[in-house]
Amino acid sequence: WAVPVAGALMGAGDVIAQQLVEQRGLRGHHCPRTLKMMAIGFCFVGPVVGNWYRILDRLVPGNTKVVAVKKMVLDQGGFAPCFLGCFLAVTGAVNGLSVQDNWSKIQQDYMDALMTNYCIWPPVQIANFYFVPLQHRLAVVQCVAIVWNCYLSWKANRM
Repeated sequence: WAVPVAGALMGAGDVIAQQLVEQRGLRGHHCPRTLKMMAIGFCFVGPVVGNWYRILDRLVPGNTKVVAVKKMVLDQGGFAPCFLGCFLAVTGAVNGLSVQDNWSKIQQDYMDALMTNYCIWPPVQIANFYFVPLQHRLAVVQCVAIVWNCYLSWKANRM
């Protein structure tokens, strides 16, 4: 169930980005973009992040404070930079960018997105790894991520 939730929340983040951040209005709403973001959530974000949490739980078992910090360091130091680059690449490809244009867009957006990631996610992930059972982590992250998804949608779709 976590994969459909990820898709739905990626779509919600895009709707928020288009309506509140970009102020497109209902007539200016770009429905294909929302559907693409939902598809990325269903096919990429949900499965990849869900599997990552299972792997991380095997690599660093337990739920003490020290374990939560170790998981956060692995998550934010290793997984997040790779995942963010892949997310931007997938979004560019889904949006029809050429390889060269996609690479340019990634170079333009990656560091800013990564620094924003580091402002938001470390405390969220420590709490997630310490308090939340494995089977609910993706859902918790995706609920918190509605704002993050809004930012990512705006960043990834800004040309």
